[in-house]
Amino acid sequence: MFLRRAVPTTMLRWAACSSVGLVVAQRSVYSAKVLDHYKNPRNVGKLDASDDNVGSALTGAPECGDMLDLQLQVNEGTQVIEDVKHKVFGCGSAIAATSFASELIKGKTLAQALELTNKDIAAELSLPPVKLHCSMLAEEAIHAAVNNYLSKKPQRKVKVTRPATPEPATVAAATQ
Repeated sequence: MFLRRAVPTTMLRWAACSSVGLVVAQRSVYSAKVLDHYKNPRNVGKLDASDDNVGSALTGAPECGDMLDLQLQVNEGTQVIEDVKHKVFGCGSAIAATSFASELIKGKTLAQALELTNKDIAAELSLPPVKLHCSMLAEEAIHAAVNNYLSKKPQRKVKVTRPATPEPATVAAATQ
């Protein structure tokens, strides 16, 4: 039997074993931002995927239980993301990471949205290492939605790319 009870800055999971009368409490600390975005997710919904100004992405790994459907509505003239909608199925950290990322990219250009990394999301939300895949899910969905938007009209394929990271050989040569 498991009972879950939310506490303002912590989540407690109580496990009771009736055969020996043992009660164990596990404590997982989530930041206030994670709890806020989990309890009150922003930008939940769906846009019209058939609209030429909407980029859509479905990312995730069904085997681990996290799936994300993300859509971006982009102003074609300015390349600014005017609206973001998402539906996420997964743990509280996945919901919080997606909600937080959706707020960050709204009002940004496509190039600026592509600069957002999973490390930025994880650091801002203080996600524990075991939950980094949740921030990766949000980053992958943003990239896939931007690519979907750009693919709808070939003339949109302008230089909207994320800064390249140096190759490992280049890094090793630079440090010697």
